[in-house]
Amino acid sequence: MRDDDREDPFGDFFKEFERMIEDMFDGTNSIRFESTADVGGQPTHIDVYEEEDGLLVVADLPGVEKSDIGITCDGRVVAISATGERRSYDEQVRLPRQVDESSASASYNNGVLEVRFDTVRDGHTIDID
Repeated sequence: MRDDDREDPFGDFFKEFERMIEDMFDGTNSIRFESTADVGGQPTHIDVYEEEDGLLVVADLPGVEKSDIGITCDGRVVAISATGERRSYDEQVRLPRQVDESSASASYNNGVLEVRFDTVRDGHTIDID
C-alpha cells in the first residue's frame, strides 16, 4: 500500500469542523454564536449575532408571557430568566464583545425574545495634560 492510497484519519474531523465554521458565519457577514442548554428535558436555544455596530441576542422562550421574563447584563454576560406554565428558563450567555448594557432594547413576539446592545469600543485614547 502506498502512502497516498491511505485514508486521511482526520479527514472527517476537518470536514465537520469546516461545516461548523460555515454554519457559524450563517452565509452573512455576521458571526452566529449558539448556546443550547437542557432545561426540563427541552433545549433552550439562544443565538448571538455580531452586527456592525452591536450584538443581537435571540432566545426561544415558548409558552412564556412577556411579563414573566427577566433580563440582566453586566456588559459581558447576559442572563435571561423566564417562567411559563410548563417550564422555567435560567440561562447565562457570555457575549463575544463588551457591550453598553444601558443601550439595550428588547422585544418579545410569539415566543422569541430579541435583545439588542451597542458594543463598546475596544480601547480609548487618554490625553495627557
